[in-house]
Amino acid sequence: MNNERELRESIRSVVKAVKKKRLNEEKDLRIIIQKMIDHELYSLNERQVSDVDPSPNKSTGINVLEDLLKNIITVLETDYKIMTTSEEQRKSFRSHVVNAIVNTLKPVEINNDATAVNEDIEIELGDEEDPDQDKFIDIRSDAEKKADEKPEDPLADFGIEGEDETGRNMAYNSFKKIETSVVNSYELLSAEEDKELFHDYLIANVKLYFDKFETELAGTVEEPTNQAYNTASSGEDNLEEPTDDEIDLGL
Repeated sequence: MNNERELRESIRSVVKAVKKKRLNEEKDLRIIIQKMIDHELYSLNERQVSDVDPSPNKSTGINVLEDLLKNIITVLETDYKIMTTSEEQRKSFRSHVVNAIVNTLKPVEINNDATAVNEDIEIELGDEEDPDQDKFIDIRSDAEKKADEKPEDPLADFGIEGEDETGRNMAYNSFKKIETSVVNSYELLSAEEDKELFHDYLIANVKLYFDKFETELAGTVEEPTNQAYNTASSGEDNLEEPTDDEIDLGL
């Protein structure tokens, strides 16, 4: 009996020693894996953080555009993400903003040509008008003149037929916040190459940022991962404390 009791105590001592050793090894493994994860996350953040003072681009137009985007994208993002009732509202907002930018930055040559054409038309029409028309004296009061005038609706000129009106209204207010910045930045440039790059890349970037905003609202962004995290997360389920039955003593 004494020999059997001593044998049992010896076995228990060995089991405890083995369990303690395995737990220590698992603890060390967890520490190593955690260090690997911390290192991977630090490296990832270092790659994602841009330089404090990045090198300027070769094009002045792109450099000016970068400064502009820093000022207007946050405005567009805030107003865009307010519209959560329907996707149609956001699509309308996007279409109206892009259309407004295009109309605002039409080439100066086209505007000049249009002005010249309008002047020619006015001259031709003036020759055919009644010569006595200029002698007409309007005796209406200012109040009567104002009452006869049809009030202008800026939203009607701004709007795109068939698009959601809430999106149109939001886009109108949002564009008014950035319009001056867009025009001032564009007018800084005189070289045609800079103007073309500024115009094309502005439209492209605004569209890309709208895509980004929509993805964020949809909640479909896939969480990034790496091998260290996958190893650690899959190993945690297996790093359980062993039972007496799981330990092979070789007896």
